Amino acid sequence: MKPAPFEYSVAATVEEALGLLGEDSRPLAGGQSLVPLLNFRLARPERLVDLNRLHELDYLRQDGERLRMGALTRQATVERSPLVAARWPLLAEAVRLVGHPAIRSRGTVGGSVAHADPTAELPLTFVALDARFHLRSPTAARTVEARDMFLGPLTTVLGADELLVEVELPPLPEGAGTGFAEFARTHGDFAVAGAAAVAAPAGRAAVAVLGADSIPLRCEEAERALGQEAPAPEVGELAAQLADGAHRRALLAELVRRAVERARS
Repeated sequence: MKPAPFEYSVAATVEEALGLLGEDSRPLAGGQSLVPLLNFRLARPERLVDLNRLHELDYLRQDGERLRMGALTRQATVERSPLVAARWPLLAEAVRLVGHPAIRSRGTVGGSVAHADPTAELPLTFVALDARFHLRSPTAARTVEARDMFLGPLTTVLGADELLVEVELPPLPEGAGTGFAEFARTHGDFAVAGAAAVAAPAGRAAVAVLGADSIPLRCEEAERALGQEAPAPEVGELAAQLADGAHRRALLAELVRRAVERARS
């Protein structure tokens, strides 16, 4: 199919992009999520605002103990980063599971977050890692915690006139281990379910799952159990309580078990 007619604008600066955005427009970054929606006419914006010349949003750097990524940072850049592999291994592990290399070479970090696909690996990872998202509108800037960003399938707190401009990750706790596990029917396909875990000394822990709801969820009971050195199967069973249906619960329990065991290894 072909998309419905639309105007096409190329922004040269963030300020110009913000001036073009509104209720009837959509930003275009890598296009790996938006273009299929356009082709199936599930999205019918009157204008596309191309962000690909906004080189000011294409960066990945360490700032003190934190990682900062511009929204236009390509997923392949994250995948190949020695810094990410060394300091934020959960992100390195998760991004390798996003689609195929061709998709990761075009897909952006910010695009995955803003698209909010309920089966996407990066939103799940950012929720597990307590990321912060920096948003801008023509008149204001604000910061949103990852667990508050996602409202439902393909829905976030982003306003029609706002852009996600940066993803910020705090350092992992000292001595932390991480693990990621997912199930997809074929390699590179959308995940049916997934789990991310962080295990650290002094009882600090994080467990997040996708496939239990339409947004990535943190599992507080499972985190308490993980922090108290509970066996991995027990942590998995506690996290699986967030899901409906015996099959879905069994799948999530197994994926959380695998993620926890990797985090402890």
